[in-house]
Amino acid sequence: MKEALAKIVGEDNVRPGDDSFYTADETIFAADGLADLVVLPGSADEVAEVVAWCYSNEVPITPRGGGSGWAGGAVPLGSGVVLGLERLTSVRSFEPLQWRIEVEAGVTTATVHRLALETGLYFPPDPGALEQSLIGGNVATNAGGPHCFKYGVTGAWVTGVEAVIAPGELIRVVGSVRKDVAGYDLAALLTGSEGTLGIITSVSLRLIPTPGQSLPLAALYPSAVSGCEAIERVMAAGPVAAAIEYLDAATLAIAGGGFPGGIPAGSGFLLIVDCDSGEADRDALRQAMAQEALDEPLAFDDPQVLWRWREGLGTLVSSHLGSKISDDIAVPIDRLAAAIEGTIEIGDRHGIAACSFGHAGDGNLHSTFMFDPSDELAVRRAKAAGDDLLAMAIELGGTISGEHGIGLAKNGWLNRQWSEPAVRVHEAIKQALDPKNLMNPGKKLP
Repeated sequence: MKEALAKIVGEDNVRPGDDSFYTADETIFAADGLADLVVLPGSADEVAEVVAWCYSNEVPITPRGGGSGWAGGAVPLGSGVVLGLERLTSVRSFEPLQWRIEVEAGVTTATVHRLALETGLYFPPDPGALEQSLIGGNVATNAGGPHCFKYGVTGAWVTGVEAVIAPGELIRVVGSVRKDVAGYDLAALLTGSEGTLGIITSVSLRLIPTPGQSLPLAALYPSAVSGCEAIERVMAAGPVAAAIEYLDAATLAIAGGGFPGGIPAGSGFLLIVDCDSGEADRDALRQAMAQEALDEPLAFDDPQVLWRWREGLGTLVSSHLGSKISDDIAVPIDRLAAAIEGTIEIGDRHGIAACSFGHAGDGNLHSTFMFDPSDELAVRRAKAAGDDLLAMAIELGGTISGEHGIGLAKNGWLNRQWSEPAVRVHEAIKQALDPKNLMNPGKKLP
């Protein structure tokens, strides 16, 4: 195997299959995987050749971007090759006057942001780990982020995809045009497929002119109920907020000490609303936030002060007791307060510390259970709480994953969320595009 694949990508680009850098992602409890080899092609044609060889020899293929995923999607399950895309770093085309760019899968998300901003343009999706995550992985998982409330998740910005599908064929679907309804939306099908239907090698993205300055606001409320009522007022205020984020009382207790503005006594909910459409719109949003707030909403003239603190929440929560399980459920906005309170109730029921924070405008919670990783009983309780959380999301009319995907971590849960006929369609698509089940096998199973 090694000799055959080295002929395609070069000896220096074939590595041992137990290299921990390539066999794990950020997922808690997803132990380092194991593969036979790690293969790092340098072009889309080499990806196609590697896939063709693997498919003809029935070798499983685990695609890998930057390894920043939270669902175990890039973890190999004991055999086959990890196919890393980090060497596919070309900017194929960039046409600022046409508001479009095509980049290969190994270009970092931060690079796409920078290239756009340098020409007065904007690529809105802002998932975490911008310097680590690769654009191919973001498309493969349909990644989100705070500003996806106004602008949509990654897939909303994809106008075309180049990908390798079984048994090793390179295809291009859509591309530079802004509208194309000629066939089934194969680009959308590959977006969010987590490498189970094909391997994305290049993406065409649409851009927009840079919006106005970020003008964030923050307000504190006595409870999740009053805070979620404020969210609905913000959404009805007229101006569309760029982002609507929240922290519950338990998260405030952990991270509130660093909040740039101070946390008054009696605070049970923090609402952050970003506005990028001018001072008049910010004033309208501020008025919507002010009702039932503990104090006048705070305005931040330097948005980075607030957003840097917000970006550090995950680390603060994780270090509180040593480790955490944090899921990305999403529910209808009118059930958000119930999901926030339900998270705490589940933690109490299992004797485990709980909190939540996340993208309130999308109803997307990062519901978290914290524990000492050396305490085996606490670990078991946290895992059981995680299962109850997914069940709660379904009961509330929501989804088991708002942005991280199914990967390995949530296998079997889609079967509970979807009807049997819908699951059959899901399985039929997999069978049609990957009849040998070699494309990221064991992932995204309903």
